[in-house]
Amino acid sequence: MYNSQEIANRIKSTAKQQGKSLGEVLSACGLGINTVSKISKGTDILTLNFAKIADYLDCSVDYLLGRTDNPEINK
Repeated sequence: MYNSQEIANRIKSTAKQQGKSLGEVLSACGLGINTVSKISKGTDILTLNFAKIADYLDCSVDYLLGRTDNPEINK
């Protein structure tokens, strides 16, 4: 249903579009440097981690999961 590699790519590309390094994003979220690598392999799919990353990147979890192409958060 969900492609873990695509999720990792969305996290990386969103960070890059915002001029943030992946390390900066993960550090600010209190996550380990290997989190995105683990996500891409399907071994780290904790919803809390997705929520932390989405909050920091100011985008929706649905966008990171590929459920929508609109990164805006429903308010």
